[in-house]
Amino acid sequence: MRVTVRFFGVLKDLAGRAEDTLDVPPGTTLGAVFRTYAERFETLEIRSPSILFARNQEFVKAEQTLSENDEIAFLPPVSGGSPLCIDDPAGHRFALTRDPLDTQSLSRELQRPEDGAVVVFEGIVRNNSKGRATRYLEYECYESMALQQMARIGREIAAAFDVGRIGFVHRLGRLEIGETSVLVVATAPHRGPAFEAALTGINRLKKEVPIWKKEFFVDGAVWVDGEWDEALLANTRSSRR
Repeated sequence: MRVTVRFFGVLKDLAGRAEDTLDVPPGTTLGAVFRTYAERFETLEIRSPSILFARNQEFVKAEQTLSENDEIAFLPPVSGGSPLCIDDPAGHRFALTRDPLDTQSLSRELQRPEDGAVVVFEGIVRNNSKGRATRYLEYECYESMALQQMARIGREIAAAFDVGRIGFVHRLGRLEIGETSVLVVATAPHRGPAFEAALTGINRLKKEVPIWKKEFFVDGAVWVDGEWDEALLANTRSSRR
C-alpha cells in the first residue's frame, strides 16, 4: 500500500524534501516508517525525542498502524493570499493568512453588544534574536492540521473561561520587521476572563499548533528551536523501536 509522507520545518531541510511517497506492506506502523527515513538521514534519528507524528492530521503514537493512502507527517517542535479560516457557529474565528493582519477588523467582528472587554495580543517581528540582527522571518505550517488545532484550542478556552468569543489569526510566509505575526483576540463581559483567555490562547498556540519560524540574518538563516506542550508529548510518546 502507498502512503504520503510530509516533512516540516527543519526536518524538511534535513531530509532534503517536503514530501515523499512510500510503498509499505499492510500492518506497517508509523514508527516503522520513521525508522526507514532515520536510517537514510541519521540527523532525523538524532532529533527523534522531540519529533511528533501525525496521521491524517491527528497526533498519534508511533504504534499507529497505517492504511492505504494515509497522509503522515513528521513534526519538529513548534516555534511556536486568501486566508484559510474556520468560522465557528459560536462566532469564534480561526485563520491562517499571507496578508497583513487587521487587528481592528477582527476585534469588531468578534465583539458582542454585551461584551465590556476586548483583549488583544499581537506578536510582532522584532529586529534581533539572541544578539544577532534579524532581517526578516518566514513562517510555514501544516496548514490544514494547524487550522484544526487552532479551532480545538480556541473552543476549549471558550468553554473554560467566561468569554464571549475568541479569535486566532496567524501569518504565513515572509514577514518584515515590525509586522504582526500572530493575533489573539478575546471578548467577554468582564476584563478578567478576557485577559486570561488571551494569555492562555497565545501560550497554547506557541506549543500545540504545527507552525514553524525561520529567522534570516545577514550571515545566514536558522529554524527557531521551539518546544511541544508537555501534555501533548506525554499523550503521544511511546517506544519507537
